Amino acid sequence: GEVAEHLREAGVDTKPYCLGQVKQDVAQAIQAGGSVWVDGDYVSLAVLEMARACVKEANNAQDARDKSKAKKKKGGRRAGDAPAPVPPREVLDETTPLQLAKAIKCQAELEGMKEAHYRDGAAMATFFHWLEQQMAAGSRVTEADIGDKLIEFRSQQPGFIEPSFATIAGAGPNGAIIHYRAEPGSCRDVDVDTLLLLDSGGQYDCGTTDVTRTQHMGQPTARQSECYTRVLQGNIGVDTTVFPANTPGFMLDSFARRALWRAGLDYRHGTGHGVGAALNVHEGPHSISPRYGNLQSMMTGMVVSNEPGYYEDGSFGIRIENLLIIEEKNTPNRFGGVDFMGFESLTLIPIQKKMIVTELLAQEEIQWIDNYHTKVWEHISPRVDGEVKEWLRSATAPLVVKDVVNA
Repeated sequence: GEVAEHLREAGVDTKPYCLGQVKQDVAQAIQAGGSVWVDGDYVSLAVLEMARACVKEANNAQDARDKSKAKKKKGGRRAGDAPAPVPPREVLDETTPLQLAKAIKCQAELEGMKEAHYRDGAAMATFFHWLEQQMAAGSRVTEADIGDKLIEFRSQQPGFIEPSFATIAGAGPNGAIIHYRAEPGSCRDVDVDTLLLLDSGGQYDCGTTDVTRTQHMGQPTARQSECYTRVLQGNIGVDTTVFPANTPGFMLDSFARRALWRAGLDYRHGTGHGVGAALNVHEGPHSISPRYGNLQSMMTGMVVSNEPGYYEDGSFGIRIENLLIIEEKNTPNRFGGVDFMGFESLTLIPIQKKMIVTELLAQEEIQWIDNYHTKVWEHISPRVDGEVKEWLRSATAPLVVKDVVNA
């Protein structure tokens, strides 16, 4: 097709993913004197073991040839005339440099990602305004309807291509199923008693989006609001952290869980994954996760998700996700001459204020929410109008703060 033709013009050969074909090609490359670079995190164990076997076989054959030549020429050649040994082939099991080339965005890619999120913010504002209208009118809306409607509103934005992944719209207990997929005819309705977890994204011609918001269609319970607030504190904790250059993502994970841990709560998934620029919505090699095996450092220009959550089986699920750009921070000191890094938020979609228990927030967290909503208003309000703009004005107004307790 079109993609295959583009790759051929760029001098890239593609072949079916068949182990036999892979073995043949790898063996030919090794016999020609090459080594093999394999990223063990992204290929099957069968491919990795096959590459090692091919290298071992080639090295053994080369050793045999070298010994045979040395034996034949031993009598008539001085030691200094002996041919130089052929360097052994090897399997280099490391992260491919192609991954870092994609993960570290250039300025043009970052500008494209920002534009994609401006468009997505306008689409999501339109969607949430529509959803609240449906709830107020008592109209029937299913989880599957939500996925269809998101495509409709995103399609109204310039450059929209397709969803970046299948929408996760989990109403009530379905929100506790982390990778839930609604099926028409059997999925749940969304009504004024629903706590809705909505994880969705778009592929645009300039960038990729991935956002999760958890919204209550009516009045949340005290338990839901408390859990939501602690998840939000975790999101803020990651967003505001500053860390030395060369810090791997697993060292940032506890910032997302601290507020939950203080209440004896947690979640069983990672906090963040890399995101491509108009590419894969899940992209390595970096991540934010308690899995300390990933030692990839967080580097300027990478994009990563920030998505702490909390889930009660059979009851509800909560997740709040923004995409972040990793950038250098201008700290007053640079201990040891080391640069310090932090984040800039890409996602520009309001956080539902009625879910927030302000008494649990520190003043700095309240200020972060208000600053975030100011940024949302400044960038998204010029792209919407009429009732949607009024909805956005209300959704991004400053928090009404009760007594603040740093809990």
